[in-house]
Amino acid sequence: MKTVVLGGGIVGTTTAYFLASSGEEVTVVDRQPGVALETSFANAGLVAPGHSYTWASPRAPKIMLKSLYSEGQALRLKLHPDWRMWAWCWQFLQNCTAEKSRLNTSRKVRLCRYSQAQLQAVTTAENLAYDRISRGLLYVYRDQASFERGVANMAILAENGLPLETLDRQATIAREPALTASGDKLAGAIYCPSDESGDAHLFTKALYERCVQLGVTFQFDTAIKHLSASADRVDYVETSRGRLSADRYVLALGSFSPFVARQLGYRLPVYPVKGYSVTLPIEAGNTPPDVGGVDENNLTAWARFGNRLRFTATAEFAGFDTRHTPEDFRHMLQAARDLFPNGANYERPSYWAGLRPMTPEGTPIIGSTAHRNFYLNTGHGHMGWTMSCGTARLLTDLMQGREPELDLTGLTLP
Repeated sequence: MKTVVLGGGIVGTTTAYFLASSGEEVTVVDRQPGVALETSFANAGLVAPGHSYTWASPRAPKIMLKSLYSEGQALRLKLHPDWRMWAWCWQFLQNCTAEKSRLNTSRKVRLCRYSQAQLQAVTTAENLAYDRISRGLLYVYRDQASFERGVANMAILAENGLPLETLDRQATIAREPALTASGDKLAGAIYCPSDESGDAHLFTKALYERCVQLGVTFQFDTAIKHLSASADRVDYVETSRGRLSADRYVLALGSFSPFVARQLGYRLPVYPVKGYSVTLPIEAGNTPPDVGGVDENNLTAWARFGNRLRFTATAEFAGFDTRHTPEDFRHMLQAARDLFPNGANYERPSYWAGLRPMTPEGTPIIGSTAHRNFYLNTGHGHMGWTMSCGTARLLTDLMQGREPELDLTGLTLP
């Protein structure tokens, strides 16, 4: 069987790998000159089932409203004249009940745990190197009230089999000595020993090399212009380099998936949520952390990749605009310096912004469609690195007639 995968990010590349490993002839099409050069390029780097909470929670509407007039909010809404954003926000708000938040979080953590196991298996089988650190992750809290809320909320993850430990201030510093300088500002942390970190871009590049060895063809610098279908089948995809025909097609274009899906009559509830990251060099004399994590009060994540330290933050509803200025990183860097004053050279920042392809529920959309040779693997949001190998494996099993190892309820096309 010949399959065309539309999209060469981490999701498209993992999909190509699992299909090719199962004997498929695969072609990947992407407009960029290489793999993982958009959302996957400089993301947080956390493989974090321990942070599987859905963003659509009872507290989210208040945070979004407050962001209109107050800086420093984790969820930031910008008044943008795009009806798709407002339609998506309406669906998001409908998921902000306690009942739906619990359901969506349960689905996310189960998928994330499954996917991490697949990621670890691929890493071992292919001997992939991507600055991986497997020492767990810390979710730190600045005050007692938020710490207590975090401990109460972690029950839903623990109920789904995730190992979690509650650490007081002293135990948190003992777990990550780089927090010593800021220890008096912390109330404690939740530690997930099975979580890990690594550079998603390096992983995808390494997996790309293995895909090439498996016979996968990558067509870079190739724009996808049009999908043509008749009856219940896709006939071909028209690209900037000509027409491609295959037995099957997989849509893995992240935030841009709805534009292509709409050509076939599908309205995918996927919309970009902008995130920011800054990567700093670690130099002689710095004392960087070795355990990644999240500052829960500022929702600023950190991870070390060799001699680099990265911080990521902010979920901004601002359409497809990836522009940024140094001012956009001010709050993030303030939180970073507060936690790790000597963590890296803060005078040499490398700034980046990317688009997370979010669904209102926070769970991806995978599986078949009404067109029997057209499949979806998109909408992974802020957990694409964590979920990528799992959804690629599940989709490959579906496409090849095997029973998926995970219940797909809530993960398919609505």
